[in-house]
Amino acid sequence: MINADQSELEKFSQLAHRWWDPGSDFKPLHDINPLRLNWIDDQCQLAGKSVLDVGCGGGLLSEGMCERGAKVTGIDLSERALSVARLHLLESGQVVDYRKVAAEELAAQEGGRYDVVTCMEMLEHVPDPASTIAACAALAKPGGHVFFSTINRNPKAYLLAVIGAEYLLRMLPRGTHDYARFIKPSELLRWARSVGLDALDLRGMTYNPLTGRYALGRDSDVNYLLHTVKNV
Repeated sequence: MINADQSELEKFSQLAHRWWDPGSDFKPLHDINPLRLNWIDDQCQLAGKSVLDVGCGGGLLSEGMCERGAKVTGIDLSERALSVARLHLLESGQVVDYRKVAAEELAAQEGGRYDVVTCMEMLEHVPDPASTIAACAALAKPGGHVFFSTINRNPKAYLLAVIGAEYLLRMLPRGTHDYARFIKPSELLRWARSVGLDALDLRGMTYNPLTGRYALGRDSDVNYLLHTVKNV
């Protein structure tokens, strides 16, 4: 069985045509993309690297990494999102290999191929995040870099990521997130270690509603990012 929730795929597929509109429901992704792109590049120097973007959606991060000189493959299970991603390449002139395939399936075909694997804002949307993490580890070369980002599970995260972002500030459509699927850093770290990934850096991402700006720091109570490296 494919590790995907059909209702989640349909939800994002319905919005796919607005993926590259910075004023749309995807505005938060546009706002955080420079932060996460710079952080990833600082950690592993993307230029010349073979990179796999798992759950690439409409290709915001994929194209950004390509602009930094990486050879990028983006995978997703939403055909609509991938169509939007491919169409945007005609406008941007970037070269990204977009494929409709699950991470687990690709791991069976191309294990140990990639210098860098990214899986951002996806783990909280799949039924079995540990399976996705294992697939990402399998796809990385020995010594390769694997990056994750997701949302912590605690009352503060529920208040800010669900009530605040979806209902009060209306930054995201209602129902975007299911609190029960949020992941504590301790859980993500445990799953990563179990498949041979050593943690190098954990960063929190915070949002200031007064300035409308995001920032990376040590507060991982809500959104956070994890950089790991695959054991040799």
